[in-house]
Amino acid sequence: MPETTPSGATQTAPSVATASGQPRMAWLDALRGIGAMAVVAEHMLPWTAPSLRPYWFNLGMYGVLVFFLVSGYIIPASLEHRGDVRTFWVSRLFRLYPIYLLVIAAVLATAYWMPIRPAVQRDPSAVAAHLTMLMDVVNGAGVVDTMWTLSYEMVFYLLVTALFTAGLHRRSGPIAVAFGLVAVGTGLVVTAPLLPGPPAAVVSAVVFVAGLACLIGGRWRVQAAYLLGLMALVLLLTGARVIWFGAAILAVMFAGTAIHRWERGTGSLWPVAAVAVLVGVAPVWAPQAGWWWVRPGPWLTTLALAAATFAGAMALRRRRVPRALVWLGLISYSVYLLHHPLLRWVPEIVGDVRTADAAVQAAVIAGYLAVVLVLSRLTYGLVELPMQRLGRRIGARIAQRGKLAPGASLPGPARAETVTR
Repeated sequence: MPETTPSGATQTAPSVATASGQPRMAWLDALRGIGAMAVVAEHMLPWTAPSLRPYWFNLGMYGVLVFFLVSGYIIPASLEHRGDVRTFWVSRLFRLYPIYLLVIAAVLATAYWMPIRPAVQRDPSAVAAHLTMLMDVVNGAGVVDTMWTLSYEMVFYLLVTALFTAGLHRRSGPIAVAFGLVAVGTGLVVTAPLLPGPPAAVVSAVVFVAGLACLIGGRWRVQAAYLLGLMALVLLLTGARVIWFGAAILAVMFAGTAIHRWERGTGSLWPVAAVAVLVGVAPVWAPQAGWWWVRPGPWLTTLALAAATFAGAMALRRRRVPRALVWLGLISYSVYLLHHPLLRWVPEIVGDVRTADAAVQAAVIAGYLAVVLVLSRLTYGLVELPMQRLGRRIGARIAQRGKLAPGASLPGPARAETVTR
């Protein structure tokens, strides 16, 4: 399964304690913890205790949808709170890439003993696709199976940046519905990616690097934001491995944004209801809907459970959240990226336990989870947290320099026009 991906919920304001004494975003951390463990369970159970794996819904997709709702809810608000695409992208890059690159390096370093997935192309296009995290929308594959969700996170960030620059970021509800309609339409007529993978991966990498350099550096920032947003949209609608599914994911993410606007009193919930219907029916007649979990029963149940989990957590957001879930949320990105490479080693070390006694299976599961959580806590403390702090320091310096430029603090397109050269 694919991160939010748990790419991390960024607070929209300085941490404020609720009546329970916890940070007001603790409920989002808890959701990320739930999502991460659901994805781990989806991958772990077939190899350790297949009789426990549910088939009336998809655990992994449930976790991923929760992640996407969290990202949709918080990421645009984070950008709007910052009011500056430069500091937003510095924060995102230092949040996403350090542990991502470390995991890739570890997988490559151990490839002699644990071969890389056959789906990964053995040419420069694979390097380009991993550089941008856009693997799944250039018809590629990640060296770690779960990395596919990062492609849609990145598409979302690029689209949100373009919308913010154009002053259209408050129209998240209609945009969510539009992606839902695209999901239904493409599901009916599209049977394969329309763009060839390798050329798209290389070209998109060049545009991505140059565009981010302009966004962060300040030169041609508006043009770069629009170009990157257009590229993301084109790749999503022509290069995604399953186009209806990619459009459905974006519909879910923008629905999360619409929920945030409704909570703030600046939007309504009708787009969220419309997206639920459209995403629910999108795979019904789709030729590219061969997975067991997109049959109407499991698919609708998975969607309903993810929506109910998010709604329930939101309704209880002022209550005290279990500290274990908050802790899992903090390390969820490491858990998400590390658990699958580690899982591949389990059969090599302990053998096939799928038909073993329940006690043996329980011991293997407990040992595996302990290793995943301990390593994730270490990488969070030694890699993620220091890099996030470094990103904040660099972002603060960029913001300080920006304050010296005329018009640098203006919102949206007005600011963009004054700083573009």
